[in-house]
Amino acid sequence: MTVTQTTFRSAILDSQQDRPIGLSDAKGQPAGRRFDVYRNNVAISLTEALATGFPTIAKLIGHENFNAVAAIFLRQSPPASPLMMHYGAGFPEFLRDFEPLAHLGYLGDVADLELALRQSYHAADATPITPDALETVPPEQLGEVTFSFAPAVLVQQSPWPLHAIWSFNMQDGPKPEAVAQDVVIMRPEFDPEPHALPPGGYTCLKSLMSGDTLGIAAAKATEADNAFDLGAALTLLLSGNALTSITIST
Repeated sequence: MTVTQTTFRSAILDSQQDRPIGLSDAKGQPAGRRFDVYRNNVAISLTEALATGFPTIAKLIGHENFNAVAAIFLRQSPPASPLMMHYGAGFPEFLRDFEPLAHLGYLGDVADLELALRQSYHAADATPITPDALETVPPEQLGEVTFSFAPAVLVQQSPWPLHAIWSFNMQDGPKPEAVAQDVVIMRPEFDPEPHALPPGGYTCLKSLMSGDTLGIAAAKATEADNAFDLGAALTLLLSGNALTSITIST
């Protein structure tokens, strides 16, 4: 009997399944325990890859719980690429739909943040503008400025104290308070860093990243939250090397 790839992959990812019938080793003997060893090694490798990609989730739910959740996830979502740095793209949505962890509603957003950090890390390099570049723009034309962003810059909106949860677990930050936090990820040097956005900051960044002028973006952000501080938002972007070019619209 020929073992199909589908049957083999299904058995590899599920230790509860029997060994595929007809599977033999290099000597033509039934694979037996060698298959079990290989299956166990695959499961361990995928679980370790998931834990490496989502360390905050692993810390939040504990090592044993994470391994149990990973075992379920990897059966449902086998790798789509041989590059393990891409494994786990569906993990945030899996956590949102995983009933046993439904009481931890923030897990999906935290997983999204960790996935975005990984994407930012692997994004292409870009040369940022200098911190004083805005000083070359005539004040009366500042509202007509548009920006280009580094590929490593990503933004995320959340109803949870997202940055505080990440910081508390990964940097020994203060205990999170029950407030919504939007986040921008920037890569000023080699490693990406998440930053909590100020009021209106998410609206401003999304507007700028869509190609709106600074004037339009500031107006949208102020409408979203009248506490919006344009100077603070620009300082954050410049300090994180997020901007790569300035253009004055005509």
